[in-house]
Amino acid sequence: MRLILASQSASRRAMLDAAGVPFDAMAAAVDEESAKLSLRAEGRDARALADALAELKATKLSRKYPQDLVLGCDSTVALDDGEMIDKAPTREVAANLLRRMAGTRHRLFSAAVICEGGAPVWRFVDVAKMHMRAMSDAFIDSYLDAEWPAVSGCVGGYRIEGPGVQLFDKIEGSQFTIMGLPLLQLLTYLRDRGVMPR
Repeated sequence: MRLILASQSASRRAMLDAAGVPFDAMAAAVDEESAKLSLRAEGRDARALADALAELKATKLSRKYPQDLVLGCDSTVALDDGEMIDKAPTREVAANLLRRMAGTRHRLFSAAVICEGGAPVWRFVDVAKMHMRAMSDAFIDSYLDAEWPAVSGCVGGYRIEGPGVQLFDKIEGSQFTIMGLPLLQLLTYLRDRGVMPR
């Protein structure tokens, strides 16, 4: 039985590779922005949005490859008041976002959904609580000098596996989750299905 990752995410592929998981990666070809707008209009919160987007990606590819297990993933970020944060399209937007988030806590949700035969057979959503430290404008500028445009594709404007870790003074949760995949829970399911040895 083959596992297909419905994503070209470098961090997710790296996690699966490092864990020794055999998989193929394919783009899901989903219009994420349109899907997000539609799902938000339905009133989905950050947790439900991550789960729905992961399912959408997995379902789309699973219909094309019904005999395989297809893994869809997505991550969302929400401030404590529930407001969702998106990817920053420009460096200026990223800088303003980091200034706004400095000294506050936000939650990062990572969802994983596996589909088989075009329907979900497993799902898990994990959360990490991210306490961003107070920081100067000078630090934010130097951080973006080092990380932009690489973090333009990262919700919240950081990669925890890189210099982005300097933005935080406390993190509650799994680094795998923060990087976009609840890996330990996924490995348990893959062992149960015989994709990975017990």
